[in-house]
Amino acid sequence: MYISRKVHVRYIINKLMRGKDTMDITNAALTDNRAELIGTLSSAPAFSHMSGGNRAPATEYWRFPLSITRLSGAEDILNIITARETLADCNPPVGARLRISGEVRTFNNKSGSGSKLVISVFAREIEVTDDDERNSILLRGKLCKAPNLRRTPMGREICDLMLAVNRRYERSDYIPCIAWGRIASQAALWDLGESVAINGRLQSRTYNKVLEDGTTEERTAYEVSVVDLE
Repeated sequence: MYISRKVHVRYIINKLMRGKDTMDITNAALTDNRAELIGTLSSAPAFSHMSGGNRAPATEYWRFPLSITRLSGAEDILNIITARETLADCNPPVGARLRISGEVRTFNNKSGSGSKLVISVFAREIEVTDDDERNSILLRGKLCKAPNLRRTPMGREICDLMLAVNRRYERSDYIPCIAWGRIASQAALWDLGESVAINGRLQSRTYNKVLEDGTTEERTAYEVSVVDLE
């Protein structure tokens, strides 16, 4: 029996959304990029940048860190960007538990300092909640680099992926992902340019970058740790 690509993708999204750690989102198949987070506001929001002008009114954007604890006990500190109006509607105090609905955003940092690829979550909705912590990312896009399969010193397989996810106005977000074990072996078989759906969590990790003058600088990298894929 022939199954159309559209029906197949809808099946994939529904499959990814089942289970304890997946999102409960109405009509999730209609979006290529969805982030659902529940965590703690680590410090006070700060001004980020202005956008717009000319024909459109300028919009003020603010940023803040959101802390989410993994099952292992490790803490992920995620960058959240949102419009001032969205934040003002909630006006959360430091230490509040927040529910964030939005999407993963990336841009290239050309300032010459810090990480070249800056990754954050653009929050379209924010509210204070008492619900349990959540870190759930749903992506659908194309592989823009060939999968890189490698092994840890302990022998566990890892596969690095770079996913290009379409955004409005003919723009794309380039999101690094990492798969482990059985999922890594499966992802390594994909071809460059293949369309895939990924469900996972956005994680942070620190590393030391050796600079041109020989000194080291601690930086933070972000990637989507894959829970399921197709």
